[in-house]
Amino acid sequence: MDAEQDEIGQIEYQVAILIRRAMAFSTLYKQLGAIDRPGYLLLRQLNESGVVGLKELADEHHLDRSTISRQIAALEFKGLVRRIPDPIDGRMSLFDITKAGLEELNKTKQIRHDRYAALLKLWSDDDLVKFGELLALLNRTFID
Repeated sequence: MDAEQDEIGQIEYQVAILIRRAMAFSTLYKQLGAIDRPGYLLLRQLNESGVVGLKELADEHHLDRSTISRQIAALEFKGLVRRIPDPIDGRMSLFDITKAGLEELNKTKQIRHDRYAALLKLWSDDDLVKFGELLALLNRTFID
């Protein structure tokens, strides 16, 4: 095996472990009353983007509309998202985060932040910045 395959193999293995361990957090987050990962990501997008349609949500998350529709329906049922008729095309709906949704989002962000802060408390600021930049690069690469 050449050096590149060894490096790529190590990255692949470490990402697989990261995903497994990050998924284990979901149990902890549920115990602490946080919203699940799909709901968290959708609420973050709505909070940052404002009112958007199903297509924009699906495009942003690189998921099909039926998947996003189910996730939005679950958030709407909990009162975390509200449906608004599209003023241009009344057959379509737009979605916005509710006050309760914003409260849940902020609560979940704090839980997640505190957990990662505890895990990474011994890392230097430089390492945290570098790691954040590399994770962002990896996430962009998955899309490209």
